[in-house]
Amino acid sequence: MAASGPSKDGKDSILEPLSFPDQPADTSSAPGVQCPGSEPLVCLFCSESIPLPQKDVLLRHLLMEHKLVIADVKLIADLQKYLLHWKGRFLEQPVTDFCSVIKTNSTGPVEKQEDYFLLCDVLPEDRVLREKLQQKRLEEVLEQQQKERDDCSFHRLCMFCSEEFTGNRSSLLNHMAREHSFSIGLPDNIVYCSEFLDTLQDKLDSLQCLYCEKTFRDKTTLKDHMRKKAHRRINAKNHEYDRFYVINYLELGKTWEEVQSEDDRELADDEDDDWSDWQAHPVSAVCLFCDHQSETLEQIYAHMKEAHGFDLHHLKTELNLKFYQQVKLVNFIRRQIHQSRCYSCMRTFNCRADALRHITTEGHVMKLPEMSAWDQPQYYFPTYENDALLCTLSDSEEGDGDEEHRGEEIPVIAEDISNLRALKQSSVLKQLLKERGGSS
Repeated sequence: MAASGPSKDGKDSILEPLSFPDQPADTSSAPGVQCPGSEPLVCLFCSESIPLPQKDVLLRHLLMEHKLVIADVKLIADLQKYLLHWKGRFLEQPVTDFCSVIKTNSTGPVEKQEDYFLLCDVLPEDRVLREKLQQKRLEEVLEQQQKERDDCSFHRLCMFCSEEFTGNRSSLLNHMAREHSFSIGLPDNIVYCSEFLDTLQDKLDSLQCLYCEKTFRDKTTLKDHMRKKAHRRINAKNHEYDRFYVINYLELGKTWEEVQSEDDRELADDEDDDWSDWQAHPVSAVCLFCDHQSETLEQIYAHMKEAHGFDLHHLKTELNLKFYQQVKLVNFIRRQIHQSRCYSCMRTFNCRADALRHITTEGHVMKLPEMSAWDQPQYYFPTYENDALLCTLSDSEEGDGDEEHRGEEIPVIAEDISNLRALKQSSVLKQLLKERGGSS
């Protein structure tokens, strides 16, 4: 989960996106993201500057001190140049000319309302800037790749048998694939090859399996493990490796997995549409009050009701909650519990366990605050990015009353019909029927 600041004053203190532990938030280098450079990152409003590896510190500074959020930072190819561009533009024109304004506590007292600014690629200038930086990075990567293709001064030992290779990098990569069944991909798909091999060698020297990334007591044990478990490959889910594959630089905001899936969809168009063997991915929704996970919505709802006395279905019916109100309620409860706060009385505790104990002992589980406290625009946004519980919400109960209403015709009347009787009397269709009857 992402860090959050102190919340002693009762205000929201979540500084960055959160993610449940089973799918940790990606804090490593993402496709197309710049490599650490010598130039520091500059604040868009003041003289603050931060080294690139500590970019989260600057993002926190922008949020806390200047109330500005930059969307999809991990997709910006060159963050230094991006910040310099907008620093210059903010000197020329006010920030409101470029950023969307998000007002928190919009229905509360004026003195408690705050304006936050969102800088994102919805703005055409921002979109063009991101695309230009991405294009420039792609050109640099392709130029580097061509240099490595033409480089004949490559010299390195095999990681598995210590055989020496000189000349072109492809000779070593092909050897590892052929002799050791270890392939990191075709040589022409790889860039920054020496750095890639250094990264893999460091892991092996640290007695770490390259696939499951477990650490072992000695090289012999590690070697036997990788051979017996067929772990002679890298972990594709480790985004540390993304920057070494050219495909990750091809399209703004897309990883190699997304590009590959698009190719798969094109191939699937030529095949029979047989979905009989398709199996849905488990929901893996996480309980609002503990770390329990369930693979179906029925199971997670039943768990929360039996283990914690929380009945989301009952609240939905009792309060007549629409879909987006349910979303805001779930996000509200998630946020308060994450910040060790009772969502009913808003009392803050030293830790989450104390807050949950208070909610249970004081009977606050099903006692919600006034709707104005949680029915706020800020709770449209999920507290946890991968909160599968939100995917289980619905506007109506599926199957309720099917037997009662089966065969009944349910009329659909437009909302702007205020006087249905008057409309029938003045109906054009009725007039046409009268004329037809008179003529016959």
